[in-house]
Amino acid sequence: PLELGVLKPKFAVRGRLANGEIGYLVTGLKELDQCQVGDTIVLAKDLESVKSLPGYKEVKPFVYAGLFCKDGDDYPILKDALEKLRLNDAALMFEPEKSKALGFGFRCGFLGLLHLEIIQERLKREFDLDLLITTPSVSYKIELKDKKVEIVHSPIELPDSNRIMKISEPWVNLEIITPEEYLGRVMELVKDKRGIYENTEYLGEKRVLLKYKMPLSEVIIDFYDQLKSASSGYASMSYTLEDFHKTDLVKLEVLIAS
Repeated sequence: PLELGVLKPKFAVRGRLANGEIGYLVTGLKELDQCQVGDTIVLAKDLESVKSLPGYKEVKPFVYAGLFCKDGDDYPILKDALEKLRLNDAALMFEPEKSKALGFGFRCGFLGLLHLEIIQERLKREFDLDLLITTPSVSYKIELKDKKVEIVHSPIELPDSNRIMKISEPWVNLEIITPEEYLGRVMELVKDKRGIYENTEYLGEKRVLLKYKMPLSEVIIDFYDQLKSASSGYASMSYTLEDFHKTDLVKLEVLIAS
C-alpha cells in the first residue's frame, strides 16, 4: 500500500491497523471495480499463504431499472458516480445499456424499491445528476431443457419457448399494518395482486398485522400507492425476499405496421 492510516476522525497515517480500528488504505489501483466489498487484502509476498476471510456472499439484486441522464454529456459522470457508490454498497449492480430513445445509460440492479430510491437520491444530491429512470422490473429464473439455468431481466433476453422447461419469479414475505376498519379493502387489494394469505395478528384493539406471500412484480408497480388509497393513507407495509416460485409466463410480441 502507498499509505495506511486510521480515522480520528481526520486521516492519521499509521504503520498498521489493529482489531476494531476504522482505517483507510491508499493503493495504486486505477479502476474502482478492481476492489469489491468483502475482498481480503494481503501483501503480495503473502498471497499464497493467506486465505481469504470466509462468510462473505455476493448480494443478488431482484429489482432492475434503467438509469439515463437527461443531458447525454453527463454519461461519464454517471459512470464514475455508480462506481463510487458501489464501493460502499455491495448490493448495487450495473452494466452499460443503450436505448434508441434515451441514449447511453446503465441497467442497474437493486434489492428493492427503497434501495432504488436511495441510490437515485444520492446520485442527485452528491453528484448533481438529473436522471430518467425506467419502470422497475424483476429478474426471472429460466430452467432450460438442457438443465441449464438462466436469469433474465427483460423479455428480450427470454430464450425460445421450445427450450424452456420452467419459469420462476421472485416472491416476497409481505407484512401490512392497517386499522381494522380498512381490513376488508386491504385484503381484497392483496388478493387481486395474487397474494397468498398467511396469518392475521391483532396489535391492540384497532390495528391489524396481515402476513402474505406475494409476487415481487406485483409489489413494485403501484402497490404502495394503491394500499395507501385503500386505507385512506393509514396502512404501512414491509417485505423481505422469500424465494423463486414457478409461474406461467409468455412473451408477447407486438408488431406495428410502418
